[in-house]
Amino acid sequence: MSSSNNDKIISDAHPHTIKKFELIETYIKSWAQKLMLLDSCSGIIFIDCMCNSGVYKSDEGEIVYGTPIRVANALLDVARTYPHKQVQLYFNDYNQKKIEELKKHLPEEERNFRIVTTTQDGNDLLKWIGPQLNNNTHMNFFLLYDPYDASIDWNALTPFFRNWGEVLINHMISDSVRAIPQVKKEEKKEKYTGTYQVEDISELVPYGSNKEAYEKRVLEIINKLKGSASRDYYVAAFPFFNTRNALVYDLVHCTSHEVGFKLFKSTAWKTFDGKSSTKNRHGMEGQLVFDFSGNGFAKHNTDEYCYDLTDVASYVQEHFCGQKDVPLEEIWKLLDAHPVFPSDGYRKDIKKSLKDDYDAIVSKKTITFSERK
Repeated sequence: MSSSNNDKIISDAHPHTIKKFELIETYIKSWAQKLMLLDSCSGIIFIDCMCNSGVYKSDEGEIVYGTPIRVANALLDVARTYPHKQVQLYFNDYNQKKIEELKKHLPEEERNFRIVTTTQDGNDLLKWIGPQLNNNTHMNFFLLYDPYDASIDWNALTPFFRNWGEVLINHMISDSVRAIPQVKKEEKKEKYTGTYQVEDISELVPYGSNKEAYEKRVLEIINKLKGSASRDYYVAAFPFFNTRNALVYDLVHCTSHEVGFKLFKSTAWKTFDGKSSTKNRHGMEGQLVFDFSGNGFAKHNTDEYCYDLTDVASYVQEHFCGQKDVPLEEIWKLLDAHPVFPSDGYRKDIKKSLKDDYDAIVSKKTITFSERK
């Protein structure tokens, strides 16, 4: 969003922003239900430390509810379904008027459903909550970190990486690509050196408009801050594009839960209608290209910023090429470990693509793969 849009009490929400709302709402519904079924979970905590007013206007002029209102209503239903477990929500924005507007649209509190609204710097709120996480080991948290620009305070986030919960970061790549090559003011330089954890802005200038470089740097930082190198930690990143097909931001999902990792990937693909992003490929999905470097077979056109299910099947085929009677569970395990590709919810489609496109022999429990790559 532009800075002028950020100052509005009711901001504009473009299609990619509305998709973000849908993805988070859908995931939180499933995430909360799975957790509440666990005996070890006494409740959930949702934190949106940069929540805005929760009310937006679409490109068509219609009122659209944002993340805090959608999540609050979804989690109220969860709290009523599990009355013996607690649901706590923290909504914060530095703009008092935005919080006042948000309160008008939030549901009423109930015995096991509590909402705390604050007006302060979002990073300060996290630095207050973070040290308390060790005292709430039976409460599972979800932190949404959604700044207006490419500004990430890693010190505020570190305790959340190292505890049993989930973090979703909006990495505003478009801001970095646009601003870093020409930034002059010292305070602006400090924002970017802090976000990308470098000593001097000159280290970022070679990145230029290379979006992959910024994405890779953020993933490196998360991997470093997660704690022990031997600790299992799962990170998935999904790009969001505007109607001009320009990359605006990545949503980076970080979790200690393998189940949450798999669930977020499948939720994202469902939100994007069987793709990995909102990018418009202008009919290139599924188009065939001739592979001169390999064995001469036709291959599907691939866009690493917008995979489809043919790309998932191609990845599986390449990994298991020529192998016979591979157990299905081994195939799904491969996809479960992938940072973008899903297995849950798409197994039937993946098997069909392997059979139709790669002449795989599919049985109830195994797949025999052709020699094609």
